[in-house]
Amino acid sequence: MPISADQAAALTDAVRAVARAEIVPRFRALSAGEIDEKSSFDDLVTVADRAAEAALTAKVGAILPGDTVIGEEAVSEDRSLLDRVGEGRVTVIDPIDGTWNFAHGNANYGVIVAVVEGGETVWGLLYDPSFDDWIEAHRGGGAVYMRDGRRTPLRLPTTEDPPARLRGNVGFYMFPEADRPGLAATTHLFRRATSLGASLHEYRSQAQGHTDFCLNGMLNVWDHAAGALILREAGGVARLLDGRDYAPTLHAGRLLTARTEAMWEHLAGIFNDALT
Repeated sequence: MPISADQAAALTDAVRAVARAEIVPRFRALSAGEIDEKSSFDDLVTVADRAAEAALTAKVGAILPGDTVIGEEAVSEDRSLLDRVGEGRVTVIDPIDGTWNFAHGNANYGVIVAVVEGGETVWGLLYDPSFDDWIEAHRGGGAVYMRDGRRTPLRLPTTEDPPARLRGNVGFYMFPEADRPGLAATTHLFRRATSLGASLHEYRSQAQGHTDFCLNGMLNVWDHAAGALILREAGGVARLLDGRDYAPTLHAGRLLTARTEAMWEHLAGIFNDALT
């Protein structure tokens, strides 16, 4: 069954406590020996990632006893854990989204938590430790921005601007090398197309109406389950370029998010042509 408001509040409190204890004190204080490479030179993990995931996994287990908890670093060690997403209720943790930024002293990072039940995200959290604020959503309950105890409901603008007025994010590095020239050739169509290197802040920016779209070439569930729910609850669209709605059980594909249906359709045409 969906998590209650009290359980959601307890999960948020747990994230805040873990960030205060394990993440923030290590920001701009890491030694070289506390940063490791995983799959590539820019795919990093730090002692803060590992410590935060372990602490948060324990706290989530106490709040939602009997549920499965899956963290990004655990999946790095055992990819088969992804098979559990869609089986019962699962909490997915990204202990530090934007680890490269975090490891290099850039405050563009945060913590993502999603609760997935029956293959659908029922609650999501995008938490910024630097400012102790967050965006969260319950499925069907709308998206809200929380800071200093104040709840601000989020609703995306419905204006249909031409591409030349749009600002968005395109993670070129997430796509095969052969696809990058075609994608790069689309950038002149937009006012701005960049990458923040952190899904958390790309989703936060979209949900608050500051940016218009995002194109991703990787479907890591810890990056997208919470953000896609929040974006949809704010009125946006999260769909793969092949037309399928995003779901946390999908682990491969090209994900395009946009603030309106018409905008998604127009952008999908541009990007599908570029990737043909």
